[in-house]
Amino acid sequence: MYLGIDLGTSGVKVIILDCHDTLLAQASCSLAVSRPHPVWAEQDPQDWWQATCEAVQQIKLEHPALLASVKAVGLSGQMHGATLLDADNKVIRPAILWNDGRSEEQCKALEAAEPNSRKITGNIAMPGFTAPKLLWIKENEPENFSKIAKVLLPKDYVRFLMTGDFASDMSDSSGTLWLDVANRCWSTPMLAATYLTPEHMPVLYEGTEVTGNLSLSVANAWGMDEVPVVAGAGDNAAGAAGIGVIKPNQAFLSLGTSGVYFVANDHYQSNPDSAVHTFCHCIENTWHQMSVVLSAASCLAWVTRLTGFENELALLNEIEQCDFTQPCSVLFLPYLSGERTPHNNPAAKGLFFGLDHNTNAATLGRAVLEGVAFAFADGQQALLNSGSLIDEVSVIGGGSKSPLWGKILASVLNRPLIYREGGEVGPAFGAARLARIGVEKLSASSVCNSSKVKLIIDPDKVMQKYYRVQHKKYQDIYQSVKEHF
Repeated sequence: MYLGIDLGTSGVKVIILDCHDTLLAQASCSLAVSRPHPVWAEQDPQDWWQATCEAVQQIKLEHPALLASVKAVGLSGQMHGATLLDADNKVIRPAILWNDGRSEEQCKALEAAEPNSRKITGNIAMPGFTAPKLLWIKENEPENFSKIAKVLLPKDYVRFLMTGDFASDMSDSSGTLWLDVANRCWSTPMLAATYLTPEHMPVLYEGTEVTGNLSLSVANAWGMDEVPVVAGAGDNAAGAAGIGVIKPNQAFLSLGTSGVYFVANDHYQSNPDSAVHTFCHCIENTWHQMSVVLSAASCLAWVTRLTGFENELALLNEIEQCDFTQPCSVLFLPYLSGERTPHNNPAAKGLFFGLDHNTNAATLGRAVLEGVAFAFADGQQALLNSGSLIDEVSVIGGGSKSPLWGKILASVLNRPLIYREGGEVGPAFGAARLARIGVEKLSASSVCNSSKVKLIIDPDKVMQKYYRVQHKKYQDIYQSVKEHF
């Protein structure tokens, strides 16, 4: 048995897999995001730990024998979050999250301080990354900056509480802007540009390497042995491992809080000026590129609340009654948290265009689904322009539960989309797979194979025709209003 823990933005998911990739148990616990000021996004790291323990306790109540049989634990988590510890290993302030946009000016300062930044990291400096957040803290909260002894990513803080070890993996650390992504090591020049040293960083491991063991106290509380904990991965790399996207030209779309278009590569290649991310994969000697939409399934959750529906499924049922032989009368820019690929614009805002007296909840909901799809199409073009080749595309994340959204996405992207078993719990599934590889010393290709296909959604020819026109209008609207954000 293998335990996979995925620390997301909206909640923690915990699963147990057996050696045949059978999902035997799962549990989750919700998390809230604090937004004390415009463009800010923070969470209390203690909430991560509490949610993790609560999710494990749910499984312990229902499946104590499974937990007691677990051989290893794998971790995945939301990327980029700045979790700051003092010399006593106490949290200094709330963690600044991946979708926080406050450090735009610090991004410019960072690239000015280290002119080789893009060459070293393979990425353009963006407010979502960890390094510029630290410059913001130094400039705006110098008393907190002076206390920093360790900087950890979210899942690695949970690891520390589990094992007592300061450790991270290559894929998650690629999103800090402190990693030399080509050479898979910390970059002293990039750390120096933010007034830090390698001593402030955790020890680096490949995603399948063991970083430590559960402490006796945690093992006892969880009803487990003091089993090994492997390095794991950032949520997207873990999701790729979960559905077998580890070979060149394999790709997936992730419809989580944010949206990711992920393509695996067997070599390092970067094109930071396009706002495409180039990161290490969680498998050694493997890299990946991805485009990022900062608000994806979170847009659906938002419009559900806005329109007063009880839940997202109820709104989706209403949207399905729309006439999809005709284009939607409303267009939506899904930039509720700014945007990354291809705009790199943290100031970008969401926008409905085309409202009239006949606009209803279903129209707004449809416009949201289509707006996110258009954002993915922009990202797909950025990936292709960066040299990525895309053979097949799978879909994971909570938004993958909607076949309607899949049909919209397939028609906008002009590609069939593959839905596989385990897609809804992709990152946790991948974390458990990495745990198995780490303790059984197996090859990644023998474990991270493509999971069973549940459904293939092909583009709709009628929708394809009007989406080409709608997508161009969508792009024109952004160009027309971007100076006013």
